[in-house]
Amino acid sequence: MTLDIITDSALSGIRHGFFGRAGGASSGVFKGLNCGYGSSDQHDIVTINRERVAKAMGVTPDNMIGVHQIHSAEALIVRTPRTDLPKADALVTKTRGLVLSVLTADCQPVLFADPKTGVIGAAHAGWKGALHGVLENTVNQMETLGADRNGIIAIIGPTISQRNYEVGPEFQERFLDADPDYRRFFTKAQGDRSHFDLPAFGVHRLRQHGVGIVRWTRHCTYAEPDRFFSYRRSMHRKEADYGRLIAAIRL
Repeated sequence: MTLDIITDSALSGIRHGFFGRAGGASSGVFKGLNCGYGSSDQHDIVTINRERVAKAMGVTPDNMIGVHQIHSAEALIVRTPRTDLPKADALVTKTRGLVLSVLTADCQPVLFADPKTGVIGAAHAGWKGALHGVLENTVNQMETLGADRNGIIAIIGPTISQRNYEVGPEFQERFLDADPDYRRFFTKAQGDRSHFDLPAFGVHRLRQHGVGIVRWTRHCTYAEPDRFFSYRRSMHRKEADYGRLIAAIRL
């Protein structure tokens, strides 16, 4: 069993990883490291997968914390292990030994750290959460714990790339209503369709908010079926369900 763990040199010294689907116990459409209890995969198999991630992160599963993701802008501060799953889409902490985790399958997994102050964060940022401010709210909550946004490093992990993210006119209008300048994140597709650049939008929002270092690992979930789960690819293939990737960070 070898896990596929993508890391970024900007976060060297901070234990973190964007986990691919390799090395998991799931089978069928979930083949690999499906970490989503919200999928129709077997619960005990997902538990095995999550235990493997926790081991790779150097903690017990009880110390790997997540949330009930709802595509919101809600970011929570956590200080102790918790077994409940509050409704939110980002977590921050300053507590050593806690692993913050988020699940994705095309949306942006974003890992944050201010190494100087010892504050970390993790966010699930799809188009809705990113548009409504989940990334900025994560930074704000980190500042509540003493972080300096200029010293924060934010890494966007595997997400759907622009060439594979086709959207309709009503989708684009939501963004242009918020800011006409957001047109630059769209390119023309067939008919009235467009392609949306989700990771570039995430990078832009974080930089606009004053985050010191922001970058994307440049992995597309849709384009690499053997390496990543993808909600959109699964829908195009008319598969019954899809797996969830996990991203995690700890002090």
